[in-house]
Amino acid sequence: MKKHLRIGIAGFGAMGKTHAYSVASLPYFYEDLPFFASVRGICTTRLEKSTRICDELGFEKAYADAYAMIADPEIDIIDVCTPNNAHYAIANAALDAGKSVLCEKPFCFNQAEAATLAQKATEKGLVCGVVYNNRHLAAIMRAKQLIEEGALGRILSFSFHYRHDSDIDPARTVGWKQDATICGAGTLFDLGSHALDLCYYLCGEFASIGGKSQIAFDTHKNADGSLWQTNADEAFYMTATLTSGAVGQISVSKLSHGSEDGLEFSIYGTGGAIRFTLAQSDILYYMDAQQPKLPLGGTSGFTAIPASGRYPAPGGKFPAVKAPQGWLRGHIHGMYLYLNAVAGGTHFSPDFSDGAYIQHVMACAVQSDTKGGKEVRV
Repeated sequence: MKKHLRIGIAGFGAMGKTHAYSVASLPYFYEDLPFFASVRGICTTRLEKSTRICDELGFEKAYADAYAMIADPEIDIIDVCTPNNAHYAIANAALDAGKSVLCEKPFCFNQAEAATLAQKATEKGLVCGVVYNNRHLAAIMRAKQLIEEGALGRILSFSFHYRHDSDIDPARTVGWKQDATICGAGTLFDLGSHALDLCYYLCGEFASIGGKSQIAFDTHKNADGSLWQTNADEAFYMTATLTSGAVGQISVSKLSHGSEDGLEFSIYGTGGAIRFTLAQSDILYYMDAQQPKLPLGGTSGFTAIPASGRYPAPGGKFPAVKAPQGWLRGHIHGMYLYLNAVAGGTHFSPDFSDGAYIQHVMACAVQSDTKGGKEVRV
């Protein structure tokens, strides 16, 4: 008999909607699922708002707060989609209640919170995960496969960049992601957590990191038109050395004109290279250094690998493998992998330990920034 996994979502902004969409989409993308999954209820900052959303989307129950939802015996999984400063308290209470937790990135507000949750999740043996959705795009999975197969040889260098344009207008109304008292650190925690996790996932652990923050506009506008004193970084630039000896750059910015969701990376090794850009999320570019550089080029150079919908079974049949995918597909596959792990009692990656590791790397980058960019051992 299939296990029914009942999910409670804390917070229902853009990411809460994305997670609920992913849960509802699973039966279309994956055949013969070994579980049923549904969003039983949600909580937001106001019960009236939660009730309206439940009425609109057909969820069973609106909760007064996250702790009432955690206490409900008919909730199996707590999905944390709140602002960063609320992650720890909700996840900690859920773990104490013996419930599995899926948490949005960045994992926590600070390193100490992240370490505490990672240890508790391990001690309790619960299946817990952090939402680094880009890992679960087909092209990224293919990149991981190529690296593990040795197609790149020994990794020598890398560059990871994630750019938005959302802070470049000083008249733009600020939100919680620009308030360090809520987000912890600005663009570093928001975009940087993704870029650092991808570097870690594909290239390996960090040995040292140097960081430099940037605030380009001292003030922005509050919703009421008053001036907001900028207190969170608008861009963050890093150099890093990995334990393997590979050296590279990681930069994240919300000060980049023409960038909407500009994630891209390049990895260079002794045997070849790979490139990826989220704007072409269905394609991974791979260069095999063993191909001879003949007159007119031969077959040397970068080759486009169409990854698109080519997910392993039980996925990959809907939509057709040739159909373009997109940003949401990584969220859907990540949700599938997580819920499948909960249903089977198996390990999910990235787990809370991975989330705590990235939190630690970001803390080291911040420490470096306070020391004038001097590299800090990770």
